[in-house]
Amino acid sequence: MRYSLENPKVFNNTHAIIEGWYWALQSTELKKGKVKHAEIMGKKLAIFRGDDGKVRAFDAFCPHMGAHLAEGKVEGNELRCFFHHWKFSEQGKLNDIPCRKHLKNIKASVTAYPIEEKYGLIWIWTGKTPARGLPYAPELKDIETDSMLGKPYVKECHPNVMMINAIDAHHFASVHKLPVDLNLEPKVIDSNTIEFSNTTKVPNTSLLTKLIGLFYEGPLTYSLCYHNATTGTVTLGPDFLHFYIMFAIRSNEKGQAEGQTILLTKKRNGLFGKIFNPIILRATRIVGNYFAKGDTEVFKTINFKFKTPIKEDLPIIRFIQHAEKQKTCDWGYGKTQEFTGQEIAVEKGIDQKQFDFIQTLLGSAQNSTKTMKEPTHGK
Repeated sequence: MRYSLENPKVFNNTHAIIEGWYWALQSTELKKGKVKHAEIMGKKLAIFRGDDGKVRAFDAFCPHMGAHLAEGKVEGNELRCFFHHWKFSEQGKLNDIPCRKHLKNIKASVTAYPIEEKYGLIWIWTGKTPARGLPYAPELKDIETDSMLGKPYVKECHPNVMMINAIDAHHFASVHKLPVDLNLEPKVIDSNTIEFSNTTKVPNTSLLTKLIGLFYEGPLTYSLCYHNATTGTVTLGPDFLHFYIMFAIRSNEKGQAEGQTILLTKKRNGLFGKIFNPIILRATRIVGNYFAKGDTEVFKTINFKFKTPIKEDLPIIRFIQHAEKQKTCDWGYGKTQEFTGQEIAVEKGIDQKQFDFIQTLLGSAQNSTKTMKEPTHGK
């Protein structure tokens, strides 16, 4: 089977929800013993925090007559429907009907979804059993972290389009006016996770770049790690201090991106950590806001169609190829996509030489993009 860069099956498709972890609520939004309405990518949920402090998530509607369970009451670590007071265990199994002494021959339950809580957020898995852990920044994967949340936001484009913006190397000069020349090399960490890391040094072209270059022994630190093709972590900064920003994104039925920014740093103990880490997290927020300011204008009006790929777009092509391989799921307005092909079709307006060029890009993970020559149309 073939897919098209211009019309992929999973990438930029609102109805293709990749199975994985997605942010649901900020942890502070849900107090102990409380239940909240939530709608995550079209699926209505009742999310509650039990007396033990743990969060559970159920399908929203009671299997009796369809009352919304978020109107109910938390009892211990269980949830009771407000309508006829049917009660469900933390696994979603019916265990009490007040008007009956026993539940013989009455089998009813609600679906309970896996929940994790980290980085100040409640995360939900869009399926029955998690196949992997929560998103992470590679340098912080196995260590304790401190975090700070930005304000939730909505952008006028699909989450996948937001994600590729960070690996669109040549927009850093055109949009952000940064004197850098990035070469982002892809590395597949696992079937769900891909990382792009810069391999070039700071150019020695001006007093500013010479000054910046003093803080880097090797390449300029800039890397992106993507999970589900919808949550990404950015690592950047001088050798002595790296900044980490996670962009947790989910779609809505309008095809927009509903996002939550998470600022991260490694946990530092004692008085020093209590003073230093909040400063670092606020500095990280300033860095993130700088990049977001210019990109927001793009997201407001973009109608993404990848009509004319060039060699500088190789990271974006790699990302799309990676997204097309992801397992999708039936969740809310999302439907499982059976298509898992990797070839790219020749679209109208792209001649055979351009097609061959794209195929070369996709087959060149080990090759330098500098060795490729773009096709000349009409020759």
